[in-house]
Amino acid sequence: MKLRKATAASATALVFALTATACGGNGDSGDSGSGGGDKIKIGIKYDQPGLGLKEPDGSFSGFDVDVATYVAKELGYKPDQIEWVETKSADRENALARGDVKMIAATYSITDERKQKVDFAGPYLLAHQDLLVKADSDIKEGTDLNGKKLCSVAGSTSAQNVKDEIAPKAQLQRLGGYSECIAGLQSGALDAVTTDDSILAGFAAQEQYKGQFKLTGLKLSNENYGIGVKKGDTATVNKINDALEKMVSDGAWEKAVKDNFGPANYKNEPAPKIGQIVQ
Repeated sequence: MKLRKATAASATALVFALTATACGGNGDSGDSGSGGGDKIKIGIKYDQPGLGLKEPDGSFSGFDVDVATYVAKELGYKPDQIEWVETKSADRENALARGDVKMIAATYSITDERKQKVDFAGPYLLAHQDLLVKADSDIKEGTDLNGKKLCSVAGSTSAQNVKDEIAPKAQLQRLGGYSECIAGLQSGALDAVTTDDSILAGFAAQEQYKGQFKLTGLKLSNENYGIGVKKGDTATVNKINDALEKMVSDGAWEKAVKDNFGPANYKNEPAPKIGQIVQ
């Protein structure tokens, strides 16, 4: 903040103002998450329909957004006090450590490795690696991918895991983003797309794709989505966990699932228990 030089007459007022500011909490400045600040910064994805998506009009939508909005409300912040920050997967731990955001809700799977760097509230969703195929596809099992074109994004291990462990003759296609994979699936250039079922369901639920695709429900892995906070911020973790439990108990969690994933016939797992990680 840039301060103008104070005259002697105004020095007392300036000191008082600065003291009052220092005593006030700001939701994005590393407090205990009790609200009362002007803004709270929350990290999300901007490019995952159904989870975290920046709409053309500048608004935000998705399950992660709905969960984070509910949590922020319980911490004392109204929707217009939330500042959404795009948080790439590779930068999530650094964003929390730097204090760029107060929390992150961005398909953030809880792992032992990540818990060395950040603390997690939740989990709030149990997802699984799955396959998305055309609605009339005959692909029902992982082995059906032998000889088929399987797509995932560059840098992801999902497709390679399928090839290594399930369908060694699958033809891997790695593209720049899932939207490209979905477009290839729609055109018939690809036979299947693989990543977390929640991500696939989000894309399939988009208006232009409704009814065209289906999830196979193979549950190739367990992905426990949590809300990341700065390492050591136990107070905020506890407050977020309380908010998540309330969201489940009052029905808001189930409504958010149906609103964001329902059009894709996503068969979600029941809301996970706080602190219960499914291996």
